[in-house]
Amino acid sequence: MTSLSAQAQGLAPTLTLFLSLVVEAMPFLLLGVLLSSAMLLFIDERKLVAALPRQPLLGALAGGVMGFLFPVCECGNVPVARRLLLQGAPSAVAIGFLLAAPVVNPVVFWATWTAFRDQPEIAFLRIGGSLLVAALVGWIFSAQADLTPLLQPQVARGLKVRPVLNAAEADLLQGGTFFLQGETAALSRKPAKAWLPLLVANTVQEFRELGSVLLLGAAVATAVQVLVPREWVLSLGQGPISSVAAMMILAAVVSICSTVDAFFALSFASVFTSGSLLAFLVFGPMIDLKSIALLLTVFRGRVVFYLFLLAAQLVFLLSLVVNLHIS
Repeated sequence: MTSLSAQAQGLAPTLTLFLSLVVEAMPFLLLGVLLSSAMLLFIDERKLVAALPRQPLLGALAGGVMGFLFPVCECGNVPVARRLLLQGAPSAVAIGFLLAAPVVNPVVFWATWTAFRDQPEIAFLRIGGSLLVAALVGWIFSAQADLTPLLQPQVARGLKVRPVLNAAEADLLQGGTFFLQGETAALSRKPAKAWLPLLVANTVQEFRELGSVLLLGAAVATAVQVLVPREWVLSLGQGPISSVAAMMILAAVVSICSTVDAFFALSFASVFTSGSLLAFLVFGPMIDLKSIALLLTVFRGRVVFYLFLLAAQLVFLLSLVVNLHIS
């Protein structure tokens, strides 16, 4: 009986830590999913593409800032970037959006600000660092004028036939439209009873998928806090280089949604450097295990590898600069 009581007492702090992470992050996840569903249903990307700048660096920055119009996490940015490419957006715009949109949106900024209320500079550095890395990577990829060799065959075929397609013939769901009985219909011209079920269904699906990832991420954060010896974590987390490398690897492996990853990172704030926390918050939404799988549906393997390598190098350098100036 005494043994069971001791086990229960030891389990209580673990459950408290796990539930605190989940409860604090869940409202931001729900808000992000609601905004993502609404924006993707009602904004027509084709009109937006026509207004985008064609200059590579400006285009990449514009693509990153588009996250404010399409507040999607790293699960939803790949399909949107694919649509942008097929609708004629420059590669710099699509890649800028692909890398920055999961961070450069109001929900993620608010969540990061809330999590790091004692370090508000983290929220601004996260937005600025994500835009900088995304713009540079998009600008580098813009040197490839013909995108066909970079894309998976089915996507490359879509680029070739895009000019002769009209809205009714396109095989992708366009922003602001949905498929109704085999035909494309504009949501803006439909009553609420037509688009509301679609909005609810998409919200429920995304919340179910991302909620499971949130629970897994909270479990991993709790396990690291409870099981890993604190002396080892301290020795790793205080090194300006080792801390950045460790948090980037953790970000890629954990693959937690950008809407709530700030609360995950907050659990390491007392033992890891500011630069390493920034590395986690910038790199994770760009490249992680689940996003790599999604990227491979659009780009060829070597292109995904180059994206990973470029983003990792730039985030690593940015984080080291932050460590040198803040630590």
